[in-house]
Amino acid sequence: MDYSCASHIGKIRKNNEDYCEGEIIETEFGPMGIFAIADGMGGHNKGEVASKLAVSNIIKFLKENLLQRESIKIDYIDDVLKQAYNNVNTIIHNKSKEALEFDGMGTTLVTAIIYNNNIYVANVGDSRCYLLHDRKFDKITIDHSVVEELIMAKVITEEEAKTHPQRNHITRAVGTDDMVVVDIFKKKLREGDFILMATDGLIGFVNDNEIRQTIIEFKEEDIDEISAKLINMANDVSGKDNVSVILIRV
Repeated sequence: MDYSCASHIGKIRKNNEDYCEGEIIETEFGPMGIFAIADGMGGHNKGEVASKLAVSNIIKFLKENLLQRESIKIDYIDDVLKQAYNNVNTIIHNKSKEALEFDGMGTTLVTAIIYNNNIYVANVGDSRCYLLHDRKFDKITIDHSVVEELIMAKVITEEEAKTHPQRNHITRAVGTDDMVVVDIFKKKLREGDFILMATDGLIGFVNDNEIRQTIIEFKEEDIDEISAKLINMANDVSGKDNVSVILIRV
């Protein structure tokens, strides 16, 4: 397993409210990867505070609560992930009350844990996680957004969602309320699979098929180079938003 984590401010924004981190931990039970990506929001440009708090604290919590001397608590992964998100939500929500400049800040947050040929994904907001197996590129997460609800109701198509006036309105975020509800998914992995985690700076402007084709075409290259190509694609098409990716090769 190797990975790349990359973030770019884009061509227009004055600050980068995206944040991502990843870590592969070697344990006596085998390697475990922990990855998180977030797209912050809030008044006075404090989205970058929310996203960094979310990512750094979710990884810290998972490392402290999943790794035990006797074993990795993978059988309780759902409970640990829910506890982790509630912990991060409380940290950000309390921070938002410290000063007026932090009022209303929050963030999307996608977290992935890879261990023993399985991936466990938790999600709040409209940042995404995809699985590329052979030539099939599947979205693991479900967006918490107005346009996703309209797509599910068959009111609009996925293509129409990209230009919909409410395309940036999310229905769930970390830190904006006292409580947070998190979705959790599990998928089997095979050697050669790719995992893509991305903010809407990429997925909002580059269609899934172009992303898929790029990863497939350059899958033998250095993984940092593939991530750079994806970010360049987003900036070439638009550059209107921050863009961040975590790309993992199994």
